[in-house]
Amino acid sequence: MPEMPTTPEHRRRAAPASHRWCRLLVAAGLIAPFSGAVIGTANADPDALWTIVHDRCVPDQQQYGDPAPCAWVNLSSGKQHGYAVLKDTAGTTQYLLVPTSRITGIESPAILAPDATNYLAAAWRARYFVEERAGRSLPRDWVSLAINSEVGRSQNQLHIHIDCIRADVHEELTQHAAEIRADWAPFPVPLADHRYSAIAVNGDDLDAVNPFTLLADGIAGARTDMGLETLVVVGAIGADGRPGFIVLASHADAAAGDAATGEELQDHTSCPPPPATSPLTPS
Repeated sequence: MPEMPTTPEHRRRAAPASHRWCRLLVAAGLIAPFSGAVIGTANADPDALWTIVHDRCVPDQQQYGDPAPCAWVNLSSGKQHGYAVLKDTAGTTQYLLVPTSRITGIESPAILAPDATNYLAAAWRARYFVEERAGRSLPRDWVSLAINSEVGRSQNQLHIHIDCIRADVHEELTQHAAEIRADWAPFPVPLADHRYSAIAVNGDDLDAVNPFTLLADGIAGARTDMGLETLVVVGAIGADGRPGFIVLASHADAAAGDAATGEELQDHTSCPPPPATSPLTPS
């Protein structure tokens, strides 16, 4: 199984030049004509993502070694299921990681299976596509991953939003970083006007921890009602200088009008420059 490219130079060497499927998808109205590989009919067709990945990207990778219209396709190997990375229509830098197996969303038992593919770990590695679109390297505390709840999404296929965190959310995480511990606890202030729980995780990557499992096992009732949960992962730097993550979770609340769309914490319009202040430092 080929490894995901981790630098722009690596990707340019690895990616074939063909864009045959982009032209076909534009003609079919599945992607926008001004972008490389994006979903353009997500609101109208809840299976648009699945159609692009399953019917276009995977066969193109298998037959031609070319993932177009996706940016990257990692085919299944052994017990590990594959995934694709593609540009979303929304925003300049937003990418999506989509399993190549039929997994409806965060509520699917497949994501909590003992041998489940750690899609969030793969999505974190795919942040380099966001950096390439941004035109610069991004400090880890400006990069985020988000999965919306079953009631807060438009697509019936699991997809992880990869993009920069909102500047106001970054500021709140920075100010309250010392209050985020190694156990789940309510975040002290609302984020995007909604309440979240937070936990700090150590590590340069997510290979040793699956935030889906962390949520299911760490918050009471989450495992039995995962469809109402949303999950956001933000890169962080510990007080000791070591890399880590802040994991945020929230539960849909119909009475409060909260559909649990963690994507609300992301900025799809731009990746703001990092501030001069210190990065996120959870204890």
